[in-house]
Amino acid sequence: MSAAFTRPRTRRTALAGALCAALALGVAACGPFSDKAEAKGPFGDLTGPQIANKAIAATKTADSLTFDLAAKTTDGPMKANLSLDTRGRCAGTLTVGPTGTAELIKPDDKNAYLRFDEAFLREQAKGEDAATQEAVLEQLKGRWMKTPVTDPDAKDSLELCDLKALLGEFETGANLAVKGEETTVGGAKALMLTQALDDEKTTLYVATEGTPYLLKIVTAGGDEPGTITFSDYGKPVDAKVPPAKDILDEKALG
Repeated sequence: MSAAFTRPRTRRTALAGALCAALALGVAACGPFSDKAEAKGPFGDLTGPQIANKAIAATKTADSLTFDLAAKTTDGPMKANLSLDTRGRCAGTLTVGPTGTAELIKPDDKNAYLRFDEAFLREQAKGEDAATQEAVLEQLKGRWMKTPVTDPDAKDSLELCDLKALLGEFETGANLAVKGEETTVGGAKALMLTQALDDEKTTLYVATEGTPYLLKIVTAGGDEPGTITFSDYGKPVDAKVPPAKDILDEKALG
C-alpha cells in the first residue's frame, strides 16, 4: 500500500446481505395460516398473516424512509443507519466489524461521497509501516472521497442506497405470523406479530395508527440474528454535497 492509499473497502455486500435477510425473515415462509381471526385489537378480525401482508404491502409503497440495522453475521457485527428515497438520494453511516465507521452521502444518481473515521482507516492500513499509516491518516482523515456512482468499485458501496431494490425483498404470501401484544416503537403505537421457524424467531412490529407500516423486525436465533428499525416514512432525505474544501479528489489517491 502506498501513501496515496487506494479506496478503502467496507464489505458492504455482506452488509446488504444482512439487511436483505432481515427484510425477508418471516414474511414469505411456507406453511399454513396459524392465527385465528379475533374481532379485537387495532386490526379487528384480521388474522396475523393478513396483518403481516397488509404491513408489507404498505411498506413497499414508501417513497422514503430511514432504517437502523444491527446484526451479527458470519463476517462479524454489522450496523447501518441510512435515510434513502426512491429518487436515489441516500445518507447515513455504515459499520462493519467491531470498530470503524464510514459515512456515506449520495445526493443524486451521478456521484457519491464517502468519509472514513480513524479506526476504519487504521484497520485498512494495518500491516503497513508507521510512516505509511500516518500518511494515510493525514491524507484521508476528515475528508470526503468523491466517486461516480458508475464506478464499478462503487457498486458494493451503494447497494444499501437502492430503496426500490431493498423494498423488493419484501414478499406477501403465506406466513405463520401470530398476533401478539400492543406496544410502542419509537413512540409510535404498534402491534407485535411473531413467527417461529426451526431455531429462529421473528417478531414484526406493525404501526396501528395511520398507514400500517412495518416499524421494526427482530430476529432471535438462527445464523444472523439482528434488529432493523424503520422510521421517518415519507420525510425528505438530507443528502447535501459536502463543502468543496472537505472533498478529496480521487485522482490524488493514485
